[in-house]
Amino acid sequence: MTTLGTPLSPHATKVMLLGSGELGKEVLIALQRLGVETIAVDRYDNAPGQQVAHHSRTITMSDPEQLKRLIEAERPHLVVPEIEAIATSMLEELEAAGVVRVIPTARAARLTMDREGIRVLAAETLGLPTSPYKFCNSLEELQAAIDAGIGYPCIVKPVMSSSGKGQSKIDGPGDVQKAWATAMAGGRVSHGRVIVEGFIDFDYEITQLTVRAVGADGQIETHFCDPIGHVQVSGDYVESWQPHAMHPAALEKSRQISKAVTDNLGQGFDGKPSGLGLFGVELFVKGEDVWFSEVSPRPHDTGLVTLCTQHQSEFELHARAILGLPVDTSLRNPGASAVIYGGVDAVGIVFDGVEEALRVPGTDLRLFGKPESFVKRRMGVALARAADVDTARTHAKLAASKVKTRKD
Repeated sequence: MTTLGTPLSPHATKVMLLGSGELGKEVLIALQRLGVETIAVDRYDNAPGQQVAHHSRTITMSDPEQLKRLIEAERPHLVVPEIEAIATSMLEELEAAGVVRVIPTARAARLTMDREGIRVLAAETLGLPTSPYKFCNSLEELQAAIDAGIGYPCIVKPVMSSSGKGQSKIDGPGDVQKAWATAMAGGRVSHGRVIVEGFIDFDYEITQLTVRAVGADGQIETHFCDPIGHVQVSGDYVESWQPHAMHPAALEKSRQISKAVTDNLGQGFDGKPSGLGLFGVELFVKGEDVWFSEVSPRPHDTGLVTLCTQHQSEFELHARAILGLPVDTSLRNPGASAVIYGGVDAVGIVFDGVEEALRVPGTDLRLFGKPESFVKRRMGVALARAADVDTARTHAKLAASKVKTRKD
């Protein structure tokens, strides 16, 4: 039985988020609706999640000692990593010592913090279908890997980045040096290591949101949301929709792959299946064939669409699952999301056109409240529900186009 306390009292149930961007903000709101006391941690002040949490803290989360001091001082019941650039070795140490429980597990946070850990797990440990790949430590190794069999076209990514940062498609020898430079500039940390992937001729990509939650019998159960289709430009999500139509065989394979990955990531340091929460599993699909791409042990940016499509959004599902509560992954109606970019480099931008955007039928907006805008920084998202996906996509993109940003 789950017992929840009262915030700001001696009996409070305390949850700390490491990373408090727009996705973390929605998780914090979902937790607060269940009476949880929240601590939002980020690398800069006034991050979106810090604006709504009970407590906000700003540290360098990749610094083991800073992270340890904060967790020992706050003593949260749960630590929820929301980004990759975290000192995961310290999380493993604290979890093993019984100081805190990490969501889904400290091991999962370590394996998924960079593309190397999760790709080796998926392809070599679990034997799941993936694109051909090589890890490279220099421009020369990158060129050699391409020449030795990866071939053109191919995709180059930093081993540690998020939201497509540092990703490039290489069509020929003339693109290799630029792709290496882009990867070095776009990584979360200065790592000097990339993954180069052979190009898969896929029909589409999906995100299969997968939830590990406690069932009525006390055992962990796996639940699936309807597949989410999405469009990416230079590795960045720009729109998503749910549900995405799939061949039944491809849907079954997607869920088999997702369960295999999340079952493994749900194992704690002691090998027990303890990990709870929502995972975003990215997959390539061609006809009935499915390839594993990546997994995030947390809500996924393409899953913002669930704010208007599901009875419980991905954020509510994550909050409920990590607290040991029942979940409902059912679809309410078709819907879509479209990204609103900053458009300018400025601090404290102004949004115009909000009223016009919300006059588009079935729409809603989420303006994230990020204190600083960049031309290609995601500053908000338009959401649209409709009777069918095509209409929802049209309305979401129209609503997003009506929101204009400017310097104050």
